Amino acid sequence: GVHVYDVEGKEYLDFLSAYSAVNQGHSHPRILEALYTQASKLTLTSRAFHNNVLGEYAEFVTDFFGYDRVLPMNTGVEGGETAVKLARKWAYKVKGVPE
Repeated sequence: GVHVYDVEGKEYLDFLSAYSAVNQGHSHPRILEALYTQASKLTLTSRAFHNNVLGEYAEFVTDFFGYDRVLPMNTGVEGGETAVKLARKWAYKVKGVPE
């Protein structure tokens, strides 16, 4: 369908269908089983919308890697853009580079 629902049952039109997420490979039975298991819980999400599993994911990832926060990304481009923004902020605040 074209609708998604939040944890309170509110309906939304899904304008992010398949956003960076339709690369399941060669249809190996284990991949399909994992896909089905995950898709039956939550097919696709975004930081743009609140959901009931992002907090649990963030806690797991930060505990696992020993970090105090995480910023999930969809693509390497987003990661690179965020890295540049963080480096600029650090330069302004820590090194005193003029804006």
